[in-house]
Amino acid sequence: MPTRIADLHIAREELLPTPNELRAEVPVSEAQAQVVARARQTVRDIVRGDDDRLLVVVGPCSIHDSAAAIEYARRLREVAPRFDDALFLVMRVYFEKPRTRLGWKGMIYDPDLDGRGDLHKGLLKARGLLVECARLGVPAASEILDLVTPQYYAELLSWGAIGARTTESPLHRQMASALSAPLGFKNPTSGKLQTAVDAIVVAAQSHRFPSISLDGRAMVITTTGNADCHLILRGGDAGPNFDAASVEAAVAALQAADLPGRVMIDCSHANSRSDYRRQPQVAAEIGAQIAAGSRHILGVMLESHLVEGKQALTADLSALQYGQSITDGCIGWEATVRVLEQLADAVRSGRRRRIGQNQPT
Repeated sequence: MPTRIADLHIAREELLPTPNELRAEVPVSEAQAQVVARARQTVRDIVRGDDDRLLVVVGPCSIHDSAAAIEYARRLREVAPRFDDALFLVMRVYFEKPRTRLGWKGMIYDPDLDGRGDLHKGLLKARGLLVECARLGVPAASEILDLVTPQYYAELLSWGAIGARTTESPLHRQMASALSAPLGFKNPTSGKLQTAVDAIVVAAQSHRFPSISLDGRAMVITTTGNADCHLILRGGDAGPNFDAASVEAAVAALQAADLPGRVMIDCSHANSRSDYRRQPQVAAEIGAQIAAGSRHILGVMLESHLVEGKQALTADLSALQYGQSITDGCIGWEATVRVLEQLADAVRSGRRRRIGQNQPT
């Protein structure tokens, strides 16, 4: 008997549909594609400073209930016109949850919340939700965590993020160079800005690397580079980095690398000291910088859901409260609208200030 040297730790193998097969099962209409394309262009304009509105990526920490996510999308669509002159709202639709140790890994990996890991079902649910967001006219954003699964849904994203734990990964930087949507790199959990700045520089370059085709075949792709990557400040081990001095330091680091001096700020995670209730305070200070005329801040991120707080995932799924996070704590819907109102007022005030300063004396 030949000596076995391969697959020693593989317990089970299951075939997934190819990306093309899943796309055919959950297709995108031309009208939905136009929603995504228009939203991407708006985000690009904001990132480049050609649109002075604030990009706001807002929504649940991670999606676990499609019905609640769709209700959130409908509510976001209803309030968006109130802020359209000042804010561009993109819904946070996160399907993969990075874990330092153990825990629920997200809808794609565990759609039934039971640990069985039905990835086929998870990909179907994730893609179906993004298609529904596009049908509603709501732009969607997500963190790009896995190197394979984006082939199944990434064409539906208007904005993407590379998280704090993967910003340093060469493979994620290469992948970012291929993605079609504008993309933010978070500073790592250490808080070190240079890591994310380097990632932006690398992702803007052309790369050649192996991947899988839409037909599920191994291939080598050559990318053009993604010119619309930007820095997300999320705080770090040393504490928050959303204050004016931290923003100026980030701008200086970007400009030293010949990058535009504009940043996005995450109101959650280390910037809120992992307390969701602090997010409105963080947003208020960011708003004060914007109202004072700062053009360094291109956007903010908020973790928000229908119901504030978070709940534990238990075996009795019927006990889960509808519209409440099972991962990080989120501010509730009413608090979310108040934060959006304050941010919109800040953008308008900053715009008036700049116009006033440009008036001839």
